[in-house]
Amino acid sequence: MKTELTLLDHTYQLLRYPAENQHVSWQAWDAADEYLIEYVEQNTAARLNLNISIYNDDFGVLGVWFSAYSPLWISDSYVAHKALTLNLERNNISNDKIKMHNSLHQPDVKLDLVLIKLPKTLALLEQQLIDLQKCITPQTKIIASGKANAIQKSTLALFEKHLGMTTTSLAKKKARLIFCQYDGLKSSISPYPTKWKTDNTQFTMHNLANVFARQQLDIGARVLLDNLPDANHKCVVDLGCGNGVLGLHVLHQSPEAHLVFVDESFMAIASAKLNIEQNMPDKLAQCEFIVSNCLDEYGQANLDNDSNDKHVDIVLCNPPFHQQNTITDHIALQMFRDSKHILKHGGELRVVGNRHLDYPQTIKRLFGHYKVLASDRKFSILSAIKK
Repeated sequence: MKTELTLLDHTYQLLRYPAENQHVSWQAWDAADEYLIEYVEQNTAARLNLNISIYNDDFGVLGVWFSAYSPLWISDSYVAHKALTLNLERNNISNDKIKMHNSLHQPDVKLDLVLIKLPKTLALLEQQLIDLQKCITPQTKIIASGKANAIQKSTLALFEKHLGMTTTSLAKKKARLIFCQYDGLKSSISPYPTKWKTDNTQFTMHNLANVFARQQLDIGARVLLDNLPDANHKCVVDLGCGNGVLGLHVLHQSPEAHLVFVDESFMAIASAKLNIEQNMPDKLAQCEFIVSNCLDEYGQANLDNDSNDKHVDIVLCNPPFHQQNTITDHIALQMFRDSKHILKHGGELRVVGNRHLDYPQTIKRLFGHYKVLASDRKFSILSAIKK
């Protein structure tokens, strides 16, 4: 579907990524993007030699809009990187116009203008504000945007704590801007990665700022840990791996397994690798770590070739049902489809999910059947075998 963003004197064609399975009404931008663009266009001198950085641009609208400035563009989301690439191509703008980096990158230039789309995770925002201390001056303009109801006292307190005086705009279309002035004095030590220990195995889990369940074991993962398959001498994909706690325990129980950790967050994959290195360094050679939208990057040969010897034995999956702040099941659906594609005949998809979600019927449509291995008041463990 072609969607247009018309702001001031420009018109761009923009899509969300990936387009498959997404609702036709979804836009690639929101009111917070519009407010930020309008403010910058009206209040910033049109100097193309400005050093601009853009953080957390969900689907590339800010990167496309400010591409003439050759901005530094930073996001922890693989999907956001692919969306920006797609939308630059769609608008006939060279990728070379944007300096794209993941959220592990530390800028090494002094910035004139910093544009921040507020992330869902306050910890990621805090890490980014701490990183900015090394590349801004009191003359740097810092502007953030987000939904008005998402800008809480705790949000503003992070800007005050790590940068300096902070004010907000009036709300417009339920969006608001944040203006911050760096005082040149702050020098914070990052509290990330955070660490915690698992209950029985006493593994020490390291979690970078944007990793889900950063302080303790996710309750869905806790249920799945009690129902892990025997994986010795098998290839196992930990899909949507987060900090890698499931794959780590698979290796603990099945020391001859081969693990593939997959997540769309660069920080999640970095955390998963760190957790293998710190807890089971002798198993590192048995592991792969892949940043990907579902299983897009698992390997085109694996996805296109139906030969049984190149497919995996088990996919473990604890699917998210949010993309940024949008509740959606399209991510889980793509995870299930991709899993079926890469599983060998007789291979198993094992999923943990909230009982109110429609995972059983979705899996049944794809695999023809499913089995409930365990359940409690909130979660079910579902298993499907590729026949």
